[in-house]
Amino acid sequence: MTLAIFDLDNTLLAGDSDHAWGDFLVEAELVDGENHRRQNDQFYQDYLNGELDIHRYHRFALSPVAGRTQEEVAEWRERFMETRIKPLYQRKAEELLASHREQGHTLMIITATNRFITELIAEAMGIEHLLATEPEVVDGRYTGEIVGVPTFQDGKVVRLQEWLEEHGESLDGAWFYSDSHNDLPLLKQVDNPVAVDPDPTLEQYAREQNWPVISLRD
Repeated sequence: MTLAIFDLDNTLLAGDSDHAWGDFLVEAELVDGENHRRQNDQFYQDYLNGELDIHRYHRFALSPVAGRTQEEVAEWRERFMETRIKPLYQRKAEELLASHREQGHTLMIITATNRFITELIAEAMGIEHLLATEPEVVDGRYTGEIVGVPTFQDGKVVRLQEWLEEHGESLDGAWFYSDSHNDLPLLKQVDNPVAVDPDPTLEQYAREQNWPVISLRD
């Protein structure tokens, strides 16, 4: 198995699904608009700066669904996909995925964004394997907390290694595409790291290491 691994936000998508979820909730008047938007924007800036407290962020991101069942919020997710995610699809990203499929590679998304948001996106893209931060569900209801190691920074390496051991696979020949310096721990682990529309920190590092730097923006 040759893995082709993709970050999701600002890599396969031309935007950030986590941040877009916050904007969707505000626009749909499902949360306290002004306060939620302010916190959403600040957390996103913290992420860009490499200063994000991932546990605090996920409590914030999951707070609107805390106490609800997946069935109760299914319509939210469907509307979110149609109005906020589909406009972020990229033709070049679809072509890249198709190229790896044609080579017989196994496709995976690994993202710090929680599974509640990303599961439908991976399904829509036809990507079977998804490693995402896992929301906690107790008695069929979201608690607003997460379980296990969040797939963020070094956590992506930890979760991927667990997946590889579980499936009896390795990273031999693997690819990983990402836009963010937060993903350097995993980019350094693969044979084929690729910087995609990278932030300035990642772009500088990638060019110093002679990694490919590409753009998927149309």
